[in-house]
Amino acid sequence: MTALQAKSIEWAVILLCVGSIVLIFQPFSLTLFSIGCVTVVIGALAFNLIPFCRPGMPAKKLLKVVGIVLAILAAAAILGILTAQMYVWYLGTLR
Repeated sequence: MTALQAKSIEWAVILLCVGSIVLIFQPFSLTLFSIGCVTVVIGALAFNLIPFCRPGMPAKKLLKVVGIVLAILAAAAILGILTAQMYVWYLGTLR
């Protein structure tokens, strides 16, 4: 990875994080707030790429880390959905 590629990826992740925080704290639109909530999670996970954005680092290693981050995001989403479903089931048993 060249120095320009490394800096570009690093700045893209930082701008994603800053942009998502701006979307969360804007007072105008609930839709923009929702987009900000999703992108802040993605940005937080993508921030794990920053240590691998160095000149001379192989792009394959960066792609491997991207895969790991996406797997963690998928696992967290599945656990969240399953937890919500179990809570709905639990509330149904209280009737």
